[in-house]
Amino acid sequence: MNTKHDILDFIEKLSAMSTSTLTMKDRVDIFNQLSDLSSTIVGLDHPVLNVKLVSTSQVQDNDYNPNAVAPPEFRLLKHSIKKDGLTMPIVVGRKRGEEGYVIIDGYHRTQIIKDDLAVNASLANYIPVVVLDRSLDDRISSSIRHNMARGAHQVELTASLVIKLKEMAWTNEDIGKELGMDNDEVLRMQQITGLAEAFKNQSFSNAWE
Repeated sequence: MNTKHDILDFIEKLSAMSTSTLTMKDRVDIFNQLSDLSSTIVGLDHPVLNVKLVSTSQVQDNDYNPNAVAPPEFRLLKHSIKKDGLTMPIVVGRKRGEEGYVIIDGYHRTQIIKDDLAVNASLANYIPVVVLDRSLDDRISSSIRHNMARGAHQVELTASLVIKLKEMAWTNEDIGKELGMDNDEVLRMQQITGLAEAFKNQSFSNAWE
């Protein structure tokens, strides 16, 4: 049996089928299953290769987003989505033991999808997402990495998130490794919060003196 031929033949038959009688939910279900199948076939372990469509009601904001967009940039983002369409999926984490997803990266795009009637209608009240199965502390560190990698984060909020990770028993070494900071930067983030208890008995190098 020629597996490649069989799969291509299946795809050709599927493409020829009419979807006009299917509801949007049916189409979304099929899309999501095909996305799973495509990801399995290509065999490359990257979330972006398995995009899913989920209802806007299933995607929840987080309370640790370290990225703020000024009004002009936010308007430009909305204009970009309206002109070019949504070009990147939202990164979400699955809440373990609960239904729904929490935003890891893409808070402002999600806000536009939910609040702008035209954009929402163009996506039929769905949001394209890639899912990371992460614990809360890993979702926080992932959010920081996404924002810092783009050079778009607020120091004060990032410092507060470092404190949250400390409260979750992360060591300074773990925080530095996950967030791409050296030890002095981790200590500096803790100092910014004014919570001396979080970094007492730690010393800075001469670079901070």
